[in-house]
Amino acid sequence: MLRTVSSLIVLLWLAPCAAAEQPFDRYFENQTLRIDFHHTGDAEREFVAIDRLYRQGEYSGPKTRLVDPFPYGGYLVEARDPATGNLLFSKGFDSYFGEYRTTAGAADGALRTYHESVLLPFPKQPLRIDFSARRRDGTVVELGGITIDPESIEITTEPAARGVLVVESHIGGEPHEVLDIAILGEGYTGAEVTTFRKDLARATEVLLGHEPFAKNRTRVSIRGILRSSNDSGCDEPTRGIYRETALGVTFNSLGSERYMLTEDNRAVRDTAANAPYDALVIMVNHDRYGGGGIYNLFCTFTAHSKWADYLLLHEFGHSFGGLADEYYSSSTAYNDFYPRGREPEDPNITALLDPGTVKWQDLVTPGTALPTPWEKAEYDLKDGEYQKERAKLNQAIADSVRSGAPEESVAKLKAKEEKHAADHAVWAQKYLAESAWAGKVGAFEGAGYSSQGLYRPTLDCLMFSRRVQPFCPVCERAVEAMVLSYTE
Repeated sequence: MLRTVSSLIVLLWLAPCAAAEQPFDRYFENQTLRIDFHHTGDAEREFVAIDRLYRQGEYSGPKTRLVDPFPYGGYLVEARDPATGNLLFSKGFDSYFGEYRTTAGAADGALRTYHESVLLPFPKQPLRIDFSARRRDGTVVELGGITIDPESIEITTEPAARGVLVVESHIGGEPHEVLDIAILGEGYTGAEVTTFRKDLARATEVLLGHEPFAKNRTRVSIRGILRSSNDSGCDEPTRGIYRETALGVTFNSLGSERYMLTEDNRAVRDTAANAPYDALVIMVNHDRYGGGGIYNLFCTFTAHSKWADYLLLHEFGHSFGGLADEYYSSSTAYNDFYPRGREPEDPNITALLDPGTVKWQDLVTPGTALPTPWEKAEYDLKDGEYQKERAKLNQAIADSVRSGAPEESVAKLKAKEEKHAADHAVWAQKYLAESAWAGKVGAFEGAGYSSQGLYRPTLDCLMFSRRVQPFCPVCERAVEAMVLSYTE
């Protein structure tokens, strides 16, 4: 049964690094404990039930920083010594279920179950594992836990999925010393291995060519992992297209036409287990605009979209850096994702409840008012027109494909939609660049899916508009801090 715990637990979450860190070799082996569990509920109810336990290969995380120093994520897993209660390991994360519970279906009481996993170093002695959830209203809820005996026969030691190709795209050092990124190929058939290798090389170049990864490239390793699919691409439900693929990625996740996720967590984890990883990227063999990112779970992007580079960088900002979306006009499946009157934990948006202590105060451009006035009304008018036309074009494409319209007709609609998006991106870039506030750090209203009441650090950023551009200073600092947490 769920119960709200005291404010003391909230303080522990917000400052987990206050717990005493323990020597790795005293409590853990250099292998990985994978805990699979089922996450069930709706907007009000939530339950966790353990599925399976696995002993897997080398533990890739840092040995010297086992307690999570960041307050990000709606969920927390903690490992303690059952005899002393000492905190030995913790990790914050978000989940597919965590996003589902913000939807209209969850609000209506529709129960859903999602399969999820957490990874931690393999214990030498019994370990108490506890899961908790932090609501966006500030309350913390215990979800249950388990005491794990490392000698238990319930811990599976079966090998990782077979028939998987692993490509070392860039190796910066030993797994414990660097950030290990695994890029999983999805929707590549056995005849498309060469395509996968080329796409992997491109993705590696994009990531390592972008700050703060460029200046930290010796702290990063990237490996490609491919489990071949029977079909190319992925599912597109609104267009009536379904593919048999290795990881089960699909468009229209949570009802959003461009949101691309997978619910087949077991397939993802079994495939990824062929290499050490701290962060997962799923690269989809498709040319349609689509992607998604969930903190400390995975991100997805379509490798052959004209927007592929942007999608990879933007979605990785979510899944790895814990960054929030800074845009506010595009449709989403979420309801009240950020409750009014609460400061979001995300490092790059604020409710500005106290302008004198904004979380990026040290980066604010001298003389800049908080909140910072900007040419929002005209931007909103133009962007609103774009979003309406975009929705019409996407619906027309879906209707044409489902009705079996000639390929030439569908191609024209797709080209029209691409041009419409590109033209708007050019306009937005020019409009924001010409503002008197361009390049300055302040607090600009409009962020986190809300036109009012939430603020972003700069007018434009990789997390705001659809184009490849630098992270703003606030986002770059947050992402670099995450890189360093795996390497120092």
